[in-house]
Amino acid sequence: MQHDQNMPSQARKGTEPDSAAGRGAEPGRTGKGALHNRDTSSKTIFGDPVLCAQFLRDHFDMPLLKNVQPEDIEDVSERYIPYLGAEFEPDSVQKIRVLDIGREKRRGSNEPPFFVSLIEHKSRVDYDVPMQLLRYMVCIWTEYRREMERGREGYTRRKGFRYPMIIPIVYYEGKAAWTAHMHLRDRIGAIGKVREWIPDFRYHLVRIHDYSNQELLQRGDEMSLVMLINKIQDTADLEQFIRIPPDRMDRIIRDSPEHVIDVLVSAMESLCFKIDASAEERTLCVRKVRERKMGYLFENMKHISIQEERRKTEEQKKLTEEQKKLTEEQKKLTEE
Repeated sequence: MQHDQNMPSQARKGTEPDSAAGRGAEPGRTGKGALHNRDTSSKTIFGDPVLCAQFLRDHFDMPLLKNVQPEDIEDVSERYIPYLGAEFEPDSVQKIRVLDIGREKRRGSNEPPFFVSLIEHKSRVDYDVPMQLLRYMVCIWTEYRREMERGREGYTRRKGFRYPMIIPIVYYEGKAAWTAHMHLRDRIGAIGKVREWIPDFRYHLVRIHDYSNQELLQRGDEMSLVMLINKIQDTADLEQFIRIPPDRMDRIIRDSPEHVIDVLVSAMESLCFKIDASAEERTLCVRKVRERKMGYLFENMKHISIQEERRKTEEQKKLTEEQKKLTEEQKKLTEE
């Protein structure tokens, strides 16, 4: 794909991109990667142009996205790290080339020949997400302005100058209802209900638990398989996944390119850690995906222990709290 001249060139790389899931978090690492060191990185998923194109086609009823293809997508996430720092690094910023529709209309105008999708991944409800997205959007527009002003001082102050459109998206994996406000203005106080001076935008929410397994399977693409795997939060979800007819999943990945299979392997490794599969079982699952036999992933698994692991974690937490309380009581008695 040829790069549009009006798109900023990459500023500089702040960190190396996240590796495929299944790899543990780096020692001392903070921020998003430390929340669950076995989760499939959203960068791994949406950084793949095939999966990103499928995601945009599946979840937006927009003419611009109806026929978007992998070659129309360029991952530009890392160029904004110098503005925000790694701790506030956006999950996925994709430049989407505007299709040839309306090319004559755009000729000679200042309309950018692309727009930007901004995808933020959430595992739980985040009530400050509108402000978080706004920070990212301002960084994208600031970088675009800086690039347009290079060698053309005052160019962005022209009447006809336009910034690229940004579509903010939240990809939500949690089972709980998404109860955060969808508009930025609802996060800002309005004295006397005066709204004229409050900026606003609405983000698009994709909550994977709003889709049944059947709905995702009917789409017949690899991104829907990733969502099927990401939906698994408890034993009931896993049992539903196992009951999917094997041939339905196998047909989807029969001709998948290797880089897409790599992402599915990452998602499967993450799932295996969640259900406490043994190393041998994890190896078997990975081999099944590589062989494009996803329908037979768990046929030989001896146990499933999501709830058991959570119970153990809760018991350990209570034990730690009781030990801490006992220590404090002993210290108090000693002082008395």
